[in-house]
Amino acid sequence: MTKIKTTPLAPQEFEVEQISENEANIMAYPFEMGYAISLAHPLRRFLLSSSVGYAPVAIKIEGAKHEFDSVRGMLEDISDFILNLKEIRFKLTGDATEAEINYSFAGPCTIKGSDLITDEVEVVTPDAPLTTLNEDSTLNFVIKIVQGIGYVPSEDISKDLEDGFIALDAYFTPVRSATYKIEKVLVEDNPNFERVVLNIKTDGQISPVDAFRNSLEVMYAQLAVFNSEISIKAPVTIERVEESPDLKKLTTNIDSLGLSARSYNCLDRSNIKLIGEITLMSTNDLKNVKNLGKKSYDEIVEKVQEFGYAVGADLADDVVTALKKKIEASQAQ
Repeated sequence: MTKIKTTPLAPQEFEVEQISENEANIMAYPFEMGYAISLAHPLRRFLLSSSVGYAPVAIKIEGAKHEFDSVRGMLEDISDFILNLKEIRFKLTGDATEAEINYSFAGPCTIKGSDLITDEVEVVTPDAPLTTLNEDSTLNFVIKIVQGIGYVPSEDISKDLEDGFIALDAYFTPVRSATYKIEKVLVEDNPNFERVVLNIKTDGQISPVDAFRNSLEVMYAQLAVFNSEISIKAPVTIERVEESPDLKKLTTNIDSLGLSARSYNCLDRSNIKLIGEITLMSTNDLKNVKNLGKKSYDEIVEKVQEFGYAVGADLADDVVTALKKKIEASQAQ
């Protein structure tokens, strides 16, 4: 009799083929028929849309008022200068997520990516040309560089800029291409298994392996919502509610939030002991806690969100009922 499976085969093999510094093949196998593409396609989407990179978002050029202007002694118009700047790929040093870099050049000279390297910023495309200056000309400019994902149009960036800055379309994605192919692989004389080969090319801001690792983290985070307890229409029993993961977390003391002393004391003086008490409050209720300022309010909201909930959370009725009983018992102590 043919062996009938009760669970699909889980892939066990994982390989990385480093083609160059900025290109690699990521391989995993064996997958059941149809499983490889089911995983490869969303991973490719996350690689292209959610990889974190850096991009110049605005520039201020001395003597230029807009992108169709020109600067005396500079060979390129401002529009060509900006196009060249977008081809230069930056990377901020340390843990910085944004920086404002000042540059000053005197001609005659040809400026390229390597000339823009400072203590604050690296350039991963050092040979990319920027502009050429004639003799006796000078060029002073400021670049705003920011960390982000995806693409942000200049129209959105211009809303937050100071006077004198020209907004730029920001292309943050450090992944230049992500493609995959599905190959047949033999498992115990059965050819109906698959291997996925994911080819990743980056611009140098991030390695292909790190880009792949980040895409996995994003994918896991998106799927995490399905880990929530699924509400099932069934008779509610005290035992079932008491075992609810939500109830166990919500009856945790506010000490677990890691609040500052000021924020903690405001809650404690109002006899708010459990995290669940905050989730049952509306935003206005929380704002009206005595002596709670905006900074403390924002901190509490952020810490509760990090804990997995929100102020005014929509909880299951049975959990709310059980939680209120726990709160009453806590306040009676």
